[in-house]
Formats: sequence, C-alpha cells, structure tokens
Amino acid sequence: MSIDHWGTSPGDVLEVALAAIETSLEQLLAMDPTYWRTSQKKDYLARVEKLQAQQTALTLRVLAVSGDIAAETGDKDASAWMRAELLVDKGAARSQIKLARAVAKYELVAAGLTAGVVSEAKARVITETLDKIEADPVTTGEDLVLAGKLLVDYATQATAKELHNAGKRVLTAIDPDRFDEAEAKALLAEEERAQQKTALRVWDNHDGTIGFDGVLPTSIGMRFKKQVEAWAQPRKQRLVDKGAPLPPWERMMGQGFARLIETIDPTALPRHGGDATVVNVVISLEELRKDLGTATLGYDETNGTTITAAEARRMACNATIIPWVLGGDSEVLDVGRGSRFFVPIQRKALRLQQKCCQAEGCDMPPEWCDAHHLEPWAAGGRTDLKDGVLLCPHHHRLAHNPAYVHERLPDGTVRFTRRP
Repeated sequence: MSIDHWGTSPGDVLEVALAAIETSLEQLLAMDPTYWRTSQKKDYLARVEKLQAQQTALTLRVLAVSGDIAAETGDKDASAWMRAELLVDKGAARSQIKLARAVAKYELVAAGLTAGVVSEAKARVITETLDKIEADPVTTGEDLVLAGKLLVDYATQATAKELHNAGKRVLTAIDPDRFDEAEAKALLAEEERAQQKTALRVWDNHDGTIGFDGVLPTSIGMRFKKQVEAWAQPRKQRLVDKGAPLPPWERMMGQGFARLIETIDPTALPRHGGDATVVNVVISLEELRKDLGTATLGYDETNGTTITAAEARRMACNATIIPWVLGGDSEVLDVGRGSRFFVPIQRKALRLQQKCCQAEGCDMPPEWCDAHHLEPWAAGGRTDLKDGVLLCPHHHRLAHNPAYVHERLPDGTVRFTRRP
C-alpha cells in the first residue's frame, strides 16, 4: 500500500495551484491600470518582478527534469516538444534547458531565483561566469563557491549588465595578489582575439544604398559610436528644440555616420596606389547640364556605380571628390582641382561671416554645414567668398535637387521653392 504524502494526488494540487494563478491573472487583466494610484503601480511592478523570478525558478526546475518529455519526442532534450507544442524557437528552448541545468548545478543561484532576488537574465550571467571560473586552472573549489556567493549578493543591487562587468573582476575581489596577473593576461588574450575578429563587409544593395556590417574591438568600437553620436545628437536636439517629430534614432545615427564620412580630412588619409582614397565622379557634359542626368562613381560605367547628376554636383563641393567632365568620345573637357573647392581658410571665413546655415529659417551651426557654390562651378561659378554660402546637409541636397529652385534673398539667406 502506497502512502500519499500530499494528502491527495500531486496532479490535483498542481491543477488547483495553476487554476488559482490563472484566476488571479484574469482578475488583474480585467482592471485598467490607468485608474491605479502611483503607489499601486509601483507595488505591482516590484512584486511582479519578484514573481517572475520565482516563476522562472519553477520553470527551470521542471526543465531540468524534462528527460521523460524528451523520451516521448525522441529528441536529446525537451526542445523539440517546446518547438512543436509551445511554438518556442528551438534555439531559445535549448538555451532555457541549458540554463536549467546550470542553475541546478549552482545551488546559490537556484536559491536566489526561488527567493525572487535573482532574475532570469542575472541567473544567466552568473552561471556563465561561474562556468568560466570553474574552467580556469588557477581557481579552486573554494574560489568557485565564494565567487557564486559574491555574485548572488551583488545581484540584489545591480543590473544584469553591471553584474556581467563585475563578473570579469570577481576573482580579483577574492584574492588580488593571486588573480591580478591572471586577469591582465585574460584581458590581453581577449584584446588579441578581438583583433582577430575585427571585420568589415560592404556591399551594394542596388537600390541607391550601400549595406555594411562588421565587428570592432571594444576600444575602437566605443570611439566609433561616440563619433557618430557626436554628429547625430545635435540634429536630434535641434528637432526637440523646435518641437518637430523625431525620426528613428537608427536613421539619425546613419545620417550622422554619413556626415562623419563626408567631413574626414582628406589630407589625413593614406595615399597608396596613386590616389586610391579619392572618389572619382565621371559625367558627360550633356548629362551634367540635365536636371535629371546621371553620373558614375568610378572610372567606367561597367565597374562603377550610377548616381544622379544632382548628387554628383553636391559631392563636387567636397575636396575628397574629383569630378571628370567628358565630351564626345570620352574627351576630358574639365577636371575639378583644388581651385574648384573652398580651401580651409575660406571655410573658416564663411563660418565667421554667416554663423549658421543660410537656408531661410534654418539655424544649423556652421560646424555642421557645407560650403556651396551658389553659381555652380560647371556653369562658370567662382570659388570665392562672394559666391560661397553655408548650407546644412539637408539644404545642400535641396540645392542640387532638380525638384527645387533656390534664390538668394537681400538679407543673404537662401529660399528654396519646389518647382511647379
């Protein structure tokens, strides 16, 4: 005769508990938080954060003993069943099962989850850190236990990201004399691996855009991020000041990156293979005169990229671009040289004189503007201060956009009007 330690069937107790949870959630979902007091909202968020950790603790316990589910599906773990029945991506399901096994291995982490003081994200950080410590030949079993205690304690006052950073130095906190040198060696090895992982891929999307992605060492990547943000943030702030709607931050970062590329000092670029760092724009005189003409980035149409004549004229304002104007039979009629571009001292003078973008109603500061010929150089314009005007990137594009016309007003500002 078997003894029922639950007083009833375990399945019945589980059913009652789950039904109670479902009923409570239904009651909460029937409420409108709009009418909750601030104290109630704070209390709800704090308590649910703890409940979510405890729910994760229970779920991981179940997954850690889900071998019978795997036996039914014929898979090595329960991930196949989770994919078929719960519609959880197999990778995510296996990640959960891996975490379940890790938490079962580290009792302090499991206890932290059960108490609601360690979230799932923090448990993942702690177990991954402890796995690395366990694999370190320098550490002992005592080091592992102490590191686990320190990380679980710190989890009560830190975010997952802060916990991750602390995990990198937890051994040094245990015994500085023993682990300082080991940490330095580990950092050096990490930096060397980062150099090996450094990569950049660039491709033509054939829709007017260039795609790219890549990996940079942390020290370089953070500088890259800061420099792009330095170009994107002022645009955002000016839109905020004007009460204008903000575009997605990703778009502003992309525009900031484009601006960063356009403002690189060409004299600082390496010169190899002649002028390999110079971009050549090839355009026929006939196409140059058209509002909707086309040009080629590169030396020939076969290997180059086609752009509009308007974009070619805008690019010609920058010293890193050499425009080649061809007549019939590819005869070179004109080549833009240094005299075609505003030299640094002229740009400084324009900034001193004009203070901001000269487009009517625009106050973009001069540091963010391009020097533009009001009379295009192709039409006989001169590179002098009288013919020069500062325009922000947006209005500079309008100046070369055939859909718009512009005129200089008596006060020196430039008015843009869409063609009828």
